[in-house]
Amino acid sequence: MTKNKEATRYASSIQENRIAKKFNGKASSSSGASIFSGGDVHVEDASLCIECKTCMKPAKSFSIKKEWIEKNTKEAFINRFENHCIAFNFDYEDKKDYYVIDDKLMSFLVDCLIKEYSL
Repeated sequence: MTKNKEATRYASSIQENRIAKKFNGKASSSSGASIFSGGDVHVEDASLCIECKTCMKPAKSFSIKKEWIEKNTKEAFINRFENHCIAFNFDYEDKKDYYVIDDKLMSFLVDCLIKEYSL
């Protein structure tokens, strides 16, 4: 493995473990390389499969590929998860992650927020 790939793998592992810990999930040991453990983080209690993407250099923008979303959707289905998302950052050293979610999950989130703020 080249030095660059090792650095990327290391930074990705840090992000995956951080997200797994944040949501009481489990980082995939193969980082989603196996079809049967697809996705980088599984949050069983939320039926959630998370695909993580790490930016190695600070960036002002980050492009999300449709194929990532389609792959994550398929992996969630194979693993019998109801929900899926893509986690990404603009700089792996920043430790701040952002999430791409689908319409169904966004609707659920808005419903939960309405309930929370209308109390």
